[in-house]
Amino acid sequence: MKTVFLITCCLLSFVTFSQEDTTVQTTIQGMVAMMQGQVVQLAEAFDEEQYDWRPAEGVRSVRESILHIAVANYFLASKMGYAPPEDVDFMTMESSITGKENVIAALKKSNEFVLSKISEEKTAKLGEEVDFGFMKLNRLGGLLVVLEHNGEHKGQLIAYARSNGVVPPWSRPSEDSGEE
Repeated sequence: MKTVFLITCCLLSFVTFSQEDTTVQTTIQGMVAMMQGQVVQLAEAFDEEQYDWRPAEGVRSVRESILHIAVANYFLASKMGYAPPEDVDFMTMESSITGKENVIAALKKSNEFVLSKISEEKTAKLGEEVDFGFMKLNRLGGLLVVLEHNGEHKGQLIAYARSNGVVPPWSRPSEDSGEE
């Protein structure tokens, strides 16, 4: 009986120590998913007609800004060695996808893609250097750029929304609060 107990303890220890700690990846993945969820909510809150609105000539429209996020998700992942799905040409997305439903579908697909790639990152390789073209970072830095980029353009879309009388869904007062 002691032998079985000892073998069981050894096996459990081996399994525990052989499993990779993915705290960093799951934390970043959760934060990116939250940010992406709010971007999707904003994308859904705009009317179809508002997708062509831009604050000034030469500045991305609502549609272009949403698609820019999708493009960047694929671009950053590709620089880290993850090829986009075969049916995705992220180099032409921003100019070729039109219509609110299509834009939102492209955004959601890119979100799912980049989230799945974050979970594939190996902890032991997070310190490896990657050349993103605009700068060299380690793999962890690349994951943080995904988070930051989504956040940057969430802020941009909030400004676009407010300029168009669209209230970000998560900041609407609840019916129970009595606020308007």
